[in-house]
Amino acid sequence: MRISRISLGLALMMMVIANAAFAQKVTTDYNKSADFARYKTFMWIKEPKASNPLTRQRVIEDVNSALASRGLKLVTSDADLCIAAHAATTQERTLNTFYNGFGGGWRWHGGFGSATTTVDTYEVGTLVVDIFDARTKEAIWRGTSTKTLSGNPQKNADNLNKAVVKMFKDFPPAARAN
Repeated sequence: MRISRISLGLALMMMVIANAAFAQKVTTDYNKSADFARYKTFMWIKEPKASNPLTRQRVIEDVNSALASRGLKLVTSDADLCIAAHAATTQERTLNTFYNGFGGGWRWHGGFGSATTTVDTYEVGTLVVDIFDARTKEAIWRGTSTKTLSGNPQKNADNLNKAVVKMFKDFPPAARAN
């Protein structure tokens, strides 16, 4: 009974570690000298290419919504900001090792039992959103989200929305101090 509790505890700990390892990571960077307060409009110059057209549309809609909620207006020409997005997936592998006991309780002479290692392949998707000053053509902001896209369409919809919300949480960056 005690070994079962220990095994269950180890299994739960492995699942928590695995979830943390596969968690979405969002980062942003921006040009510290850009005056974000002067930008009022935006337009797309490069929509994301995705194998699923619904994924492409969701990225566009989520970014449009995030920018509109910050007071920016989508236009088709003569914008202050230009948006470019890129979505990509790659296959990664992970090793999972599970131990099936400690070989007859806590006695050392019984060994540590056996271990089974499996290799899992999973899709890691990255979404990159770049924002350029339309007048100078210089990059002024970049948001990157890794582990966002997968082979599961419903999971992608949820992950894309979460990624874009996290990306634009602090957009526009705070005004620079003079």
